[in-house]
Amino acid sequence: MAINQFILFLNLGGGEVILVVFVILLLFGGKGIPTIAKTLGKGIREFKDATSGIQKDIRESTGGLTEQVNEHIQEIKKEIEKE
Repeated sequence: MAINQFILFLNLGGGEVILVVFVILLLFGGKGIPTIAKTLGKGIREFKDATSGIQKDIRESTGGLTEQVNEHIQEIKKEIEKE
């Protein structure tokens, strides 16, 4: 599914994808492709982990500010419903 999203992002058609795969096969051979895929997968995993860590740091640095804002929003909604 991630590959489909990546291909859509690049706006590649079927023929272009086949051409890219053919060039990769020529450059790296059939035996090199699993190694490339494994390395690419590790890179994507590290990127996701780093992104998750940054999001966690941001949430922690706000000191619960988001929760306080949500509580105030709920209070305002209750007051509006009463009227």
